Amino acid sequence: MKELAADGIPVAVTCRVLNLARQPYYRWLACPVTDGELEEAYRANALFDAHRDDPEFGYRYLVDEARDAGQSMATRTAWRICSSNGWWIAFGKPKRGKAGRSGPPVHEDLVQRNFLRQRRTSCGWPTSPSTAPVKGSSTCVRSRTSTPTGSWVTPSTPG
Repeated sequence: MKELAADGIPVAVTCRVLNLARQPYYRWLACPVTDGELEEAYRANALFDAHRDDPEFGYRYLVDEARDAGQSMATRTAWRICSSNGWWIAFGKPKRGKAGRSGPPVHEDLVQRNFLRQRRTSCGWPTSPSTAPVKGSSTCVRSRTSTPTGSWVTPSTPG
């Protein structure tokens, strides 16, 4: 907005076009970084320095190191800063799920399986060689009967 104002476009028009209120813009212009944001940046810097020196320690140890460096904060605040920035201990935080992990490499078929195409009857049903209809039959049998073992078979009837 400063560049637009320097080109002669009024701030009120720019705020109206960008759907911004003028008062928060002028408040931000007076103090672009709030005190809370500045303090959190100092705390994050102290935590990062401690994490860079000893990545195998968790946030509780990092809080003590930051306190020694002059940045006092609550343990919960240190956890929030560390988790939002992804600063985890070197050998903690197990990965969840299969996201990001690739599967086994694709190889040739070492078992050398032979995939056969099933024959279809005249009505379009796939059949195996043992249940193929008898030659000369012009109808497809759609009824199925149960065997004593509980499996289903398609009876073939001579036509």
